[in-house]
Amino acid sequence: MRQTHLGGDRMFVDYAGDTVSVVVDRLTGEIREAHLFVAVMGASSLSFAWPTWTETLPDWTDAHVRAFDFFGGAARLLIPDNAKVAVIKACLYDPQVNRTYAELAAHYGTAVLAARPYRPRDKAKVEACVGIVERWLFGRLRNRVWYGPRRSTRRHSRDDDRVERPRHAPVRPVAA
Repeated sequence: MRQTHLGGDRMFVDYAGDTVSVVVDRLTGEIREAHLFVAVMGASSLSFAWPTWTETLPDWTDAHVRAFDFFGGAARLLIPDNAKVAVIKACLYDPQVNRTYAELAAHYGTAVLAARPYRPRDKAKVEACVGIVERWLFGRLRNRVWYGPRRSTRRHSRDDDRVERPRHAPVRPVAA
């Protein structure tokens, strides 16, 4: 079924399934896996990706704040999957949202509407973006060695010039 979205109405969020290996310490060769948070606006399909060390609540909320900053505001609805970091108890009619996540949404004047359990079509925008990220971004990064988290978030390719920040904020601005 085709879904229609209004501008600034919904932001779909998820973590990519694959991870990126990052060398944390050059002397010992310690390697950690970085997880990729992905957020997509519903109407425009404007996408945001951010690497985090874990998929825990502090990284989840920090990635949301960075996504709001990138988009220039918060959408009316946040639509995550039923990950434990976002939804404590998945239910078809009344899912129980994590208290910190609900407070983050209330602070930014938005609401959380979790996708139905085992229904990836409810958040098809972000699932498609995760597939794009895994093919294009991870495909380009597979033969590179990253040293530390800061360098892994810098732009390294000529193709990155195609990516621009939005000229006009697609959502309502966040009050300062």
